[in-house]
Amino acid sequence: MPNIDIQNPAVLGKPMGQYSQITRVKASEFLFIAGQLAGDRDGNIVGAGDFDAQCTQVFANVAAALASQGAGWANVVQFTTYLVHSQDIARFMTWRLREFPRMFPDGKYPPNTLLIVDRLVQEPFLVEVQTVAAL
Repeated sequence: MPNIDIQNPAVLGKPMGQYSQITRVKASEFLFIAGQLAGDRDGNIVGAGDFDAQCTQVFANVAAALASQGAGWANVVQFTTYLVHSQDIARFMTWRLREFPRMFPDGKYPPNTLLIVDRLVQEPFLVEVQTVAAL
């Protein structure tokens, strides 16, 4: 198991959401997981027009990618999140407030960079999450 130390140094102030400012990692390997979308394994879009359903599918896909490599949420050291609509920021924060305590029961949430983009690979997709994990 890698040594993952998630921190919020006072000098940086309190995070503005459910993320941390820094992850310090000692690991033998890293996983770089491509941005996951709300698609199922057959390529079907899950939750077209439903932001919460898309978030749920995106993070289910991240979980599946982690598990395929013998990893889990405790291995995640960073997320990069892409939203198509700035109006979905509040929905994203609400989803995380509800789901992250289950995914990260120790309350140490990985750093997350949130970006608003013009669109994703297909028009119906509303959210994409890229993940870095340590093994």
